[in-house]
Amino acid sequence: MKVLPKSQILRFTEKAIHLARRAVSRYSSKFSNHRYTLPQHVVLLCLKVRKNTTYRGLLDELIEMPRIRHALGLSELPTPSTLCKAFSRLDMAVWRVILTLSATLLPTSGIVGVDASGFDRSHASKHYTKRAELTIQQLKVTLLADAKVNAILDLHVTTTRKHDSQIAPSLIKRNPDDIDILLGDKGYDDQKIRRLARYHEVRPLIKHRESTSLHKAWNARLDANLYGQRSQSETVNSTLKRKYGAFVRSRRWWKQFRELTIACLVHNVDRSL
Repeated sequence: MKVLPKSQILRFTEKAIHLARRAVSRYSSKFSNHRYTLPQHVVLLCLKVRKNTTYRGLLDELIEMPRIRHALGLSELPTPSTLCKAFSRLDMAVWRVILTLSATLLPTSGIVGVDASGFDRSHASKHYTKRAELTIQQLKVTLLADAKVNAILDLHVTTTRKHDSQIAPSLIKRNPDDIDILLGDKGYDDQKIRRLARYHEVRPLIKHRESTSLHKAWNARLDANLYGQRSQSETVNSTLKRKYGAFVRSRRWWKQFRELTIACLVHNVDRSL
């Protein structure tokens, strides 16, 4: 019988398990029952987000995926509650480390765009959100993405309406070595951002709000070809929503933050295939 080629999901699983083994220990504690490893939990949670499904839906599909189970080293499948508890235990810091590792799979250029987008916090009915008093319906997600390969280097998530100029500094401080040129629209027009970027030897290429003729002149002098690559940040936002869903399934805000981080690292792994 002819050997079948590796599918995209199998190649994704193999890369994801390799990253997970670099980022986390084998077991969460010496008191663990050693039934499943942390890397296995990490990849299963990534597959859940990649397929935009529920815990039960993922495990039901894995029953018919022997090659995926073999790649993960699973002789049996965990229960949905086991995966849910694993998701709660894995800290945001762990997912950020894996996200950083996933970006190294792609040949980043140092030309980085920053852009924000909104993700729905629930796909429930309006009646439910009203009864649950979910006054803020969206999460504001700001992505730091490489303009050449569309790799996501970092993200910032907030439940508030914090202005773009207040979010960008934290992203710059966390990733100064990965940014040579920072591309941003007029929402990031702030002298503090420009000073911070130059302090970290980053060239800020951010449009000015045209309140004076001098600002218009500065905008006219921008390198149009280079600044035009900023649109790739919007492309990354669009890709995340189309492939992995425009909403988060988790109910608690800290789980929603983690879910979006997983979507970003899944995007990077998919881009590297």
